[in-house]
Amino acid sequence: MKKVPLILTAVLVAVSVGACNQENMYASYKAEDTFADGKIQTQPNFAQFSELPVPERSTMDLKRTMLFGNNPLVGRLTYTAPYSQSNMFDFYMQEMPKFGWREVTVIRSANSVLTFSKDKRIATIQLTSTSMNNTDVILDISFASEALRNGY
Repeated sequence: MKKVPLILTAVLVAVSVGACNQENMYASYKAEDTFADGKIQTQPNFAQFSELPVPERSTMDLKRTMLFGNNPLVGRLTYTAPYSQSNMFDFYMQEMPKFGWREVTVIRSANSVLTFSKDKRIATIQLTSTSMNNTDVILDISFASEALRNGY
Protein backbone atom coordinates (compact mmCIF):
# COMPACT_ATOMS: atom_id res chain seq x y z
CA MET A 1 0.00 0.00 0.00
CA LYS A 2 2.89 2.38 0.76
CA LYS A 3 4.42 1.69 -2.65
CA VAL A 4 1.55 3.42 -4.50
CA PRO A 5 2.07 6.88 -2.89
CA LEU A 6 5.83 6.52 -3.32
CA ILE A 7 5.50 5.63 -7.00
CA LEU A 8 2.94 8.40 -7.52
CA THR A 9 5.29 10.93 -5.89
CA ALA A 10 8.20 9.78 -8.07
CA VAL A 11 6.10 10.13 -11.23
CA LEU A 12 4.94 13.63 -10.24
CA VAL A 13 8.52 14.73 -9.54
CA ALA A 14 9.69 13.34 -12.90
CA VAL A 15 6.89 15.12 -14.77
CA SER A 16 7.63 18.39 -12.96
CA VAL A 17 11.33 18.22 -13.77
CA GLY A 18 10.52 17.40 -17.40
CA ALA A 19 8.17 20.39 -17.62
CA CYS A 20 10.88 22.70 -16.29
CA ASN A 21 13.34 21.45 -18.90
CA GLN A 22 10.74 21.94 -21.65
CA GLU A 23 10.25 25.57 -20.58
CA ASN A 24 14.00 26.25 -20.53
CA MET A 25 14.35 24.84 -24.04
CA TYR A 26 12.30 27.71 -25.42
CA ALA A 27 13.47 30.42 -23.02
CA SER A 28 15.85 31.96 -25.57
CA TYR A 29 12.91 32.56 -27.93
CA LYS A 30 10.75 34.38 -25.40
CA ALA A 31 11.00 38.07 -24.80
CA GLU A 32 11.94 39.58 -21.48
CA ASP A 33 9.05 40.42 -19.17
CA THR A 34 9.85 44.12 -19.04
CA PHE A 35 8.21 47.09 -20.71
CA ALA A 36 7.90 50.80 -19.93
CA ASP A 37 4.55 52.54 -19.48
CA GLY A 38 2.67 49.62 -21.05
CA LYS A 39 4.04 50.43 -24.51
CA ILE A 40 5.32 47.74 -26.81
CA GLN A 41 9.09 47.81 -27.04
CA THR A 42 11.50 46.30 -29.53
CA GLN A 43 13.06 43.05 -28.36
CA PRO A 44 16.77 43.88 -28.05
CA ASN A 45 18.08 40.34 -27.51
CA PHE A 46 16.65 38.74 -30.66
CA ALA A 47 20.05 39.12 -32.32
CA GLN A 48 19.16 36.73 -35.14
CA PHE A 49 16.42 39.18 -36.17
CA SER A 50 18.47 42.36 -36.28
CA GLU A 51 16.50 43.55 -39.33
CA LEU A 52 13.08 43.14 -37.73
CA PRO A 53 11.34 44.65 -34.73
CA VAL A 54 9.93 41.99 -32.39
CA PRO A 55 7.79 43.16 -29.47
CA GLU A 56 8.68 42.10 -25.97
CA ARG A 57 6.94 39.15 -24.33
CA SER A 58 6.31 37.48 -27.69
CA THR A 59 6.44 33.72 -28.08
CA MET A 60 7.79 32.25 -31.30
CA ASP A 61 5.93 29.40 -32.99
CA LEU A 62 8.89 27.18 -33.88
CA LYS A 63 6.73 24.74 -35.84
CA ARG A 64 5.60 27.43 -38.29
CA THR A 65 8.81 29.52 -38.45
CA MET A 66 11.32 28.93 -41.25
CA LEU A 67 14.07 31.49 -41.78
CA PHE A 68 17.11 31.37 -44.03
CA GLY A 69 20.27 33.42 -44.03
CA ASN A 70 21.23 36.27 -41.83
CA ASN A 71 22.24 38.98 -44.23
CA PRO A 72 19.84 39.10 -45.99
CA LEU A 73 17.19 37.33 -43.96
CA VAL A 74 14.36 35.61 -45.88
CA GLY A 75 11.60 33.21 -44.89
CA ARG A 76 8.74 33.17 -42.38
CA LEU A 77 8.71 34.27 -38.74
CA THR A 78 5.57 33.29 -36.81
CA TYR A 79 4.83 34.30 -33.24
CA THR A 80 2.13 35.34 -30.79
CA ALA A 81 2.34 38.75 -29.14
CA PRO A 82 0.47 39.56 -25.90
CA TYR A 83 -0.93 42.78 -27.38
CA SER A 84 -4.07 43.70 -29.28
CA GLN A 85 -4.07 43.64 -33.06
CA SER A 86 -4.53 47.42 -33.10
CA ASN A 87 -1.44 47.90 -30.93
CA MET A 88 0.56 45.53 -33.12
CA PHE A 89 -0.49 47.41 -36.26
CA ASP A 90 0.70 50.68 -34.72
CA PHE A 91 3.89 49.00 -33.50
CA TYR A 92 4.88 47.85 -37.00
CA MET A 93 3.92 51.15 -38.63
CA GLN A 94 6.22 52.93 -36.17
CA GLU A 95 9.07 50.43 -35.87
CA MET A 96 9.61 49.04 -39.40
CA PRO A 97 10.99 52.37 -40.76
CA LYS A 98 13.48 52.43 -37.85
CA PHE A 99 14.87 49.14 -39.21
CA GLY A 100 15.20 50.55 -42.73
CA TRP A 101 11.90 49.20 -44.14
CA ARG A 102 9.75 51.45 -46.34
CA GLU A 103 5.95 51.19 -46.32
CA VAL A 104 4.48 49.84 -49.57
CA THR A 105 0.83 49.26 -48.66
CA VAL A 106 -1.27 48.52 -45.59
CA ILE A 107 -4.75 47.16 -44.98
CA ARG A 108 -6.15 47.73 -41.51
CA SER A 109 -9.07 45.38 -40.96
CA ALA A 110 -10.16 42.33 -38.96
CA ASN A 111 -7.07 40.60 -40.42
CA SER A 112 -4.57 43.37 -41.12
CA VAL A 113 -1.83 43.08 -43.73
CA LEU A 114 1.17 45.40 -43.90
CA THR A 115 3.77 45.35 -46.68
CA PHE A 116 7.21 46.95 -46.52
CA SER A 117 10.26 46.93 -48.79
CA LYS A 118 13.96 47.06 -48.06
CA ASP A 119 16.75 46.68 -50.58
CA LYS A 120 15.45 43.97 -52.93
CA ARG A 121 13.14 42.32 -50.41
CA ILE A 122 9.49 42.54 -49.41
CA ALA A 123 8.17 41.97 -45.88
CA THR A 124 4.49 41.08 -45.56
CA ILE A 125 3.05 41.09 -42.04
CA GLN A 126 -0.30 39.45 -41.29
CA LEU A 127 -1.95 40.28 -37.97
CA THR A 128 -4.82 38.19 -36.59
CA SER A 129 -6.51 38.66 -33.22
CA THR A 130 -6.86 35.64 -30.96
CA SER A 131 -9.55 34.89 -28.42
CA MET A 132 -7.26 35.99 -25.57
CA ASN A 133 -6.75 39.52 -27.02
CA ASN A 134 -3.32 38.47 -28.21
CA THR A 135 -2.19 38.76 -31.81
CA ASP A 136 -0.87 36.03 -34.07
CA VAL A 137 1.81 37.46 -36.35
CA ILE A 138 3.02 35.92 -39.60
CA LEU A 139 5.93 37.85 -41.07
CA ASP A 140 7.11 36.73 -44.52
CA ILE A 141 10.25 38.11 -46.13
CA SER A 142 11.02 37.32 -49.76
CA PHE A 143 12.93 38.79 -52.65
CA ALA A 144 10.94 41.31 -54.69
CA SER A 145 9.91 40.55 -58.24
CA GLU A 146 11.69 42.41 -61.05
CA ALA A 147 8.58 44.53 -61.76
CA LEU A 148 8.44 45.79 -58.19
CA ARG A 149 12.17 46.51 -58.13
CA ASN A 150 11.70 48.62 -61.27
CA GLY A 151 8.97 50.68 -59.65
CA TYR A 152 5.88 49.26 -61.39
